[in-house]
Amino acid sequence: MSNKLRCRRPLDRCIPGIAVTVTVALLTACSPKTEKPAPTSLGGVTLTAAQRGHVQVYAVEPTIFHKTVVADGVVGFDNDQATSVIAPFSGPVTRLLVPLGQQVRKGQALAVVDSSDFAAAVGTYRKTLAAARAARRLADLDKDLLAHQGVSRREEEQAESDAVGAEADRDAALQALVALDVDPQTIKNIQAGRPVSRLQGMIRSPIAGTLVEKLITPGQLLSAGTTPCFTVADLSRVWVMAQVFGSDVASVSRGDTAEIETGISKDIGGTVDNVSAVVNPDTRSVAVRIVADNPADLLKKQMYVRVQIRSAQRDKGLLVPSSAVLRDDVNLPFVYLLESDGSFARRQVTLGYRDGDRYDITSGLKSGERIVSNGALFLQFMQNQ
Repeated sequence: MSNKLRCRRPLDRCIPGIAVTVTVALLTACSPKTEKPAPTSLGGVTLTAAQRGHVQVYAVEPTIFHKTVVADGVVGFDNDQATSVIAPFSGPVTRLLVPLGQQVRKGQALAVVDSSDFAAAVGTYRKTLAAARAARRLADLDKDLLAHQGVSRREEEQAESDAVGAEADRDAALQALVALDVDPQTIKNIQAGRPVSRLQGMIRSPIAGTLVEKLITPGQLLSAGTTPCFTVADLSRVWVMAQVFGSDVASVSRGDTAEIETGISKDIGGTVDNVSAVVNPDTRSVAVRIVADNPADLLKKQMYVRVQIRSAQRDKGLLVPSSAVLRDDVNLPFVYLLESDGSFARRQVTLGYRDGDRYDITSGLKSGERIVSNGALFLQFMQNQ
């Protein structure tokens, strides 16, 4: 009899390959049995021990962390070290003495103004100075005469009163010159009775720093006390005004450290100096002021920067690796949870704050559960086969 398996005639219409199936079954029954590792189930997909080696598991536990708030900011002058120079007197500008961007000293002349106010103030001081000297001489003379009964006490007291009044007028006129930034040497020349050359008003820098704004031109008519002329700022330190939104505001407080990213050099460190008490009605953001040193004047006014504020507050949450989080067909986040029987199941989660390469899971997981940290994409691929 032939060794081949044949079908009887009524079975000629049976499924082709049935003989092969029977043969494989017979050979399998005759072969020696080998033990295989228990497979891991995944929604109908079985993972072998080798495939299981592609998957790493992470135990979910509460973790203490510090939030990093990222915000956009704009560089501005440190108003504690910058000042706007207002015209102290009226008159047309004759000359500008300092170019924009130059370092200036405190008291350095910035512009020359042909001012009648300036000349009038100098003239008033000359008059009051002379009047005070004359009144003092008369008062001293009357005091001597009173000792020799040459004048009455009333006359002596009146002379002293006149001298005090004249000296008060002199001091007021001197203070007016100081307020107009008159050169101290010019004042000394007036006090010494020396002649003074043509009097022109000088607009001087009230602080040492850099001339960062020039708002006047030669020939322009200035109005005393109202016309802004220059801005002088100490650029060694600047303010960065960052805009913080929503729940991030609660994580920012005064004293927090910050990193300022310019995109043109290494990051510059700063410190949160103030958090505004009001919300901007247009942007719905809160202004956060950051004070930063400005090495080599890298930070320029109105420059846009990115700011990372490191919160000093301690937060606690369930942080999981970002590699564990996947998205389903409707873009909802989920993780693969390791069940007690060794199988894997999808679990929808809610993502909160992202701390570098970790997510804070606000709902969907509990402490002690284990999820797939590496290999989640492999599981998703196997499940979609």
